[in-house]
Amino acid sequence: MKITILGAGVIGVTSAYYLAKAGHEVTVLDRQTGPALETSFANAGEISPGYASPWAAPGIPQKAVKWLFMKHAPLIIRPMADAATWRWMMAMLANCTAARYAVNKSRMVRLAEYSRDCLIALREETGIAYDHRTQGTLQLFRTQKQVDGVGKDIEVLKADGVPFEVLDPAGCVAVEPGLAPVRDKIVGGLRLPNDETGDCFKFTNELQAKAEALGVTFRFGVDIRGLKTSGGRVVAVETAEGDVSGDAFVAALGSYTPALLKPLGLRLPVYPVKGYSITVPIVDETRAPVSTIMDETYKIAITRLGDRIRVGGMAEIAGFSRDLPPARRATLEHSVEDLFGGAGDQKRATFWSGLRPMTPDGTPVIGATRFSNLYLNSGHGTLGWTMACGSASVLSDLISGVAPQIEIKDLALSRYAPS
Repeated sequence: MKITILGAGVIGVTSAYYLAKAGHEVTVLDRQTGPALETSFANAGEISPGYASPWAAPGIPQKAVKWLFMKHAPLIIRPMADAATWRWMMAMLANCTAARYAVNKSRMVRLAEYSRDCLIALREETGIAYDHRTQGTLQLFRTQKQVDGVGKDIEVLKADGVPFEVLDPAGCVAVEPGLAPVRDKIVGGLRLPNDETGDCFKFTNELQAKAEALGVTFRFGVDIRGLKTSGGRVVAVETAEGDVSGDAFVAALGSYTPALLKPLGLRLPVYPVKGYSITVPIVDETRAPVSTIMDETYKIAITRLGDRIRVGGMAEIAGFSRDLPPARRATLEHSVEDLFGGAGDQKRATFWSGLRPMTPDGTPVIGATRFSNLYLNSGHGTLGWTMACGSASVLSDLISGVAPQIEIKDLALSRYAPS
């Protein structure tokens, strides 16, 4: 089958690789000059299946009000009159119940755990290297209230069979020795030993080369203008360089996917939630993190990537803005310096922002649409890197007519249809 994939981020490239492995003829289109140059470029670097959780959770509305007045807030809302923004925010608030949280987290953990297994198999099969480490994630708590509030997550981890460890301050320091000087700031932690870390940009570029070796064609610098349909099918992608035909089409454009689908009458509730990161060269190994630390207070991930520290986080509701306010950088610097002071050279750090494609329930949208040959692989939010291989695998199975190894019906666009 001739398949055209729109988007060359980590989701699009992994989709191309798995579809090519399944024997399909694959072409990937992207407006950038190479793969992983937008949201996949400098994300937090964590591959955290056990930490897969929706942002919509019980207590978030109350916390959001408090965060609005914090200097180093994990959530920033810029006032906007855009109807799509408010519609998405209201849908997200509707998911902030204990029942919805349990359902959404279970979906996300199911896909993320499967994706981790797919990534391990891919690494063993190809020898792909991307500064990866397999030393777990430590969710770090600075207050007793944070420790007390982790019960609902532990229940889901137990139900899904995800290994975890509840640690006291000494246990946190044992797994992350760089925290020893700030032990008095730590109340406890939740460690997920099966989580991994790695450079998503390096991975995607390496996988592109392996996909090309399987026959995948990558066309960069292509301006995608829309989809042409006839008889309930997509017949071509309209681009600035002419139409591109195919037997099947995969929309994997992240936050830009809804605009592509809207003229077709498909409403995909994906919103560009902005995130930030800094990448800091390590100057003191003894103070540097070993793997990933999730600073629960600021919702910031601090990740070891080779000889660098990647610090990423925050959720900013600001539409498609890509600006870099100094205040956001200050928050990232504060978190890493407060826990790993002196480990990196902040003067040589690079500052970046990306638009995470977030659904209101936190779960990505993967699967078919009412157009018989149009498929979606979008809406992964902060977990595109974590869920990429699993998402690509189930999508490839679906298109190839093979039963996926996990349940995927509740990942499809149809879950948003009126009951």
